[in-house]
Amino acid sequence: MRNTLKATTLESKFPLLSVENDVIVSKDADVTVAFRVELPELYTVTSTEYEAIHSAWVKAMKVLPDYSIVHKQDIFIRESYKPDTDREDISFLSRSFERHFNERPFLNHTCYLFLTKTTKERSRTQSNFNSLCRGFIVPKEIKDREAVVKFIEAVGQFASIMNESGFVKLHRLTTDEIVGTVGQAGIVEKYFSLSQTDTTMLKDMSLGADEMRIGDNILCLHTLSDVEDLPGNVMTDIRYEKLSTDRSDCRLSFASPVGLLLGCSHILNQYVFLDDNEEILRTLERTSRNMNSLSRYSRSNAVNREWIEEYLNEAHANGWRSVRCHVNVVAWAESDAELKRVRNEVGAQIALMGCTPHHNTVDVPVLFWAGIPGNEGDFPAEESFTTFLEPAVCFFALETCGRDSASPFGIRLVDRLTGGSG
Repeated sequence: MRNTLKATTLESKFPLLSVENDVIVSKDADVTVAFRVELPELYTVTSTEYEAIHSAWVKAMKVLPDYSIVHKQDIFIRESYKPDTDREDISFLSRSFERHFNERPFLNHTCYLFLTKTTKERSRTQSNFNSLCRGFIVPKEIKDREAVVKFIEAVGQFASIMNESGFVKLHRLTTDEIVGTVGQAGIVEKYFSLSQTDTTMLKDMSLGADEMRIGDNILCLHTLSDVEDLPGNVMTDIRYEKLSTDRSDCRLSFASPVGLLLGCSHILNQYVFLDDNEEILRTLERTSRNMNSLSRYSRSNAVNREWIEEYLNEAHANGWRSVRCHVNVVAWAESDAELKRVRNEVGAQIALMGCTPHHNTVDVPVLFWAGIPGNEGDFPAEESFTTFLEPAVCFFALETCGRDSASPFGIRLVDRLTGGSG
């Protein structure tokens, strides 16, 4: 019987052109610089320090030019601990300590940051014109080399600001770390295999109308793509009640419920799109005047005008920059029953932040495709919402589970958070 399934190769749809001088170049002429990020350890950050981390992100983003994209990608892979007991100098107590955590499940956390320079036209791309949906991609030359040089200089300033903050360290990835070598997998290969090991193997991808599969894993995706999904007040940190008392206050980041507190394997993607601020304000001014003219026909138009005017007043009074923001959580499981449990768990954790969880079943392939390192310019514009640099960056102040998340110390922290034993 003839196979009528529409199949294609990854190479024919692959959106990246090359990696030159440690810079990722897409087939649409976007350029991306990648970093590995070291975050502060869990339970070591105070509320004041969370504010300082937040301020550092805000200051760093101010140096980037218009039509830049800041993409922070936190990858949490559920693994089993493998003790290191083969060393000759290990003591009896240390060996017993290692053996106690043998096969103990934990979340292995890896954080990346991607800074992308795109264009005005690309920033307005809709999901139906994503590179995954186009029949072909035509490579084109990067015409404005001066703009690229200025962007690379701004990236250097961005990294300096973050490194000097004392809380977050950025390590720029090399070409080999991006594309991989014979014995080491690159970050692109790791992303497609939903793994962070150096022995990853590419898996078949199934992009269906009702679900997306990578190998044996079924993906589910929750998005925060509407300002109405957020709580009334967004903060940098929250009180963790389980480890707080009347005399002590344990603080965790605002996004911790979808970070280490989410016990399944998942990817947390956070995007900030830096468009032309003056153009956005001019557009809002025109919209406000139109709403004023139409307010006599509908009370809702008058209400919308008041909201826009309040937004414009705050923007001018505080000197805030208007940006677009998007957050999504990609989780996966190997069976439908397990996926249902994971989907409910993700939704519950998003609700803990005071946000409205939205289970996205339409744009899963498109949003996963936009999460490819270096393909941030393919992000569908309709999945983002306009807000200011402070609310947008509240999700960035995340923490990690110790200096080495694969250590027993890291496992004990995850056990305490997720309710494990030991």
